[in-house]
Amino acid sequence: MTFKTIIEPFRIKSVEPIHMSTAETRVQNIQNAHFNPFLLHSRQVIIDFLTDSGTSAMSSEQWAGILRGDESYAGAESWERLEAEIKDLTHCPFILPTHQGRAAERILYGHLGGPGKVFISNTHFDTTRANIEFSGAEALDIPCEESLDHNSDYPFKGNMDIRQLDRLITDRGAANIGAVILTVTNNTGGGQPVSMANAKAVAEVCHRHKVLFILDCCRIAENSYFIKHKEEGYQSTSYRDIAREMFDLADGCIMSAKKDALVNIGGFLALKDESLAAACTNLLIITEGYTTYGGLAGRDMEAIAIGLREVFEDDYLNYRIKSTAYLGEHIRQKGIPVLYPIGGHAVYVDAGKLYPHIPAEEYPGQALVCELYKIGGIRAVEIGSVMFGKYDDEGNLIPAPMELVRLAIPRRVYTQSHIDYVLEVFDEILKNKDKVRGLRITKEPKFLRHFTAHFEEIPQEK
Repeated sequence: MTFKTIIEPFRIKSVEPIHMSTAETRVQNIQNAHFNPFLLHSRQVIIDFLTDSGTSAMSSEQWAGILRGDESYAGAESWERLEAEIKDLTHCPFILPTHQGRAAERILYGHLGGPGKVFISNTHFDTTRANIEFSGAEALDIPCEESLDHNSDYPFKGNMDIRQLDRLITDRGAANIGAVILTVTNNTGGGQPVSMANAKAVAEVCHRHKVLFILDCCRIAENSYFIKHKEEGYQSTSYRDIAREMFDLADGCIMSAKKDALVNIGGFLALKDESLAAACTNLLIITEGYTTYGGLAGRDMEAIAIGLREVFEDDYLNYRIKSTAYLGEHIRQKGIPVLYPIGGHAVYVDAGKLYPHIPAEEYPGQALVCELYKIGGIRAVEIGSVMFGKYDDEGNLIPAPMELVRLAIPRRVYTQSHIDYVLEVFDEILKNKDKVRGLRITKEPKFLRHFTAHFEEIPQEK
């Protein structure tokens, strides 16, 4: 017997209060935050979809692991358990723990990068691109052609364009390629999964050209779900074994454990080449900590080791993917333009299509995240020309390919009624969409401006 309602496969043993607010208060709050939801205080937020990174609720087993944490500086038992778990999953012999994923990115891409170097990805996310470009290297995105059609039901829009990959390596020269990075799932590309066939094709091109192939695997369990249910030949394979097969294709991987390890902090770099691992280990010790803790407490390593098991459980992944799809499918039915099919960790709204009267230069995605907060206290993040736009030599904006807003859903945090509330907020978004104004930037840093930039609303013409 099959039921339509997908229930949470857990019971709640501890609760955190949500501070309710009025629309009038929220309008003042977002003004005080310079129209940037990153600058809001968490107590001012009702539903927090800013990120799924580090916002998961941990299980009773993970909390028990935290009490068992061995806080020895070197050679802690907690490290031994984490190292064994990562080796079992990735089959990489050299494991470097870090306090989060971007620290692993800085170590590896800082070592491999520099002026003249090129990194190629299905789509680089913000911190990945920033760490690469900060080194002086160039970051190039080559998503598959199917990703351009937001309404088709093609199941693997996170794939990399293999012909472009081969051509780029040939044109730029293999010696100038820092690494090829396959992000699973493709976060910037709408949380879309990558097929095993595509990962195999990327591996073949990289190995033929003798170019380093790195898997950005922070959502590897969610990606494995889509492979099992959408790709021929994997229906009888476990989620964990699907992940292992993908890890076997790469030369190494980077993971922000704050996603699919179901924890609030942590990450790692895993490599197969001993000399590369040795060079990265030196940087780890200089900047993160000793090799057996890498900036993490022993209790955090315990929680990661347990989370890397729990995330592949059938009931959890079924709930995770279907509950995300519930939100995406329902707002799509209302007429909200979204990237389709719905991804694993988030729903991506096409703000450019929702607000066709707001040009890219006035940041329609930032306008939508402000409206979501003002109307319903929902905090989301712009993934468009604020996050990925650049300036030409004359200071004119070069817009991002898409003006998106990401509703990233924390794992094991919100219930069905929370999501139904979000659906009601989108009813109000639709009612008022023609009245929404764009924004302009009044203050911004050189890198990762979306975190701290200040905005102001553009006055309506009289």
